[in-house]
Amino acid sequence: MFTEAIGWFATAVLLATVGRQVYSQWRSGSTQGVSSWLFIGQMTASTAFLTYSLLLGNWVFVVANAMLLFTAALGQWIYKRNVAREPKQDGGKSSVDAAPAQARSHPPPDSA
Repeated sequence: MFTEAIGWFATAVLLATVGRQVYSQWRSGSTQGVSSWLFIGQMTASTAFLTYSLLLGNWVFVVANAMLLFTAALGQWIYKRNVAREPKQDGGKSSVDAAPAQARSHPPPDSA
């Protein structure tokens, strides 16, 4: 019983931290500092760990990984929504995509 309590505690802490990040991203409406690949990787890993946990019959990890998969999917949806809402610049690209090209298009200021 004590061993499972440790697992449930770890699950709660992990979900609280990931959930807070997804909430912050939703609330800010920004994609700054967030990569779509984070959520793609998390969904892939959570799906594999969920399958593994089901095969082992470990319900602590089944629940934890199912909930992490949900938060990753939600984070990806919020990321895509935020990208779509960002102002378009530089030929229809979002400001996130356009920033590197925009930085290259301006010459550096003269040092003299």
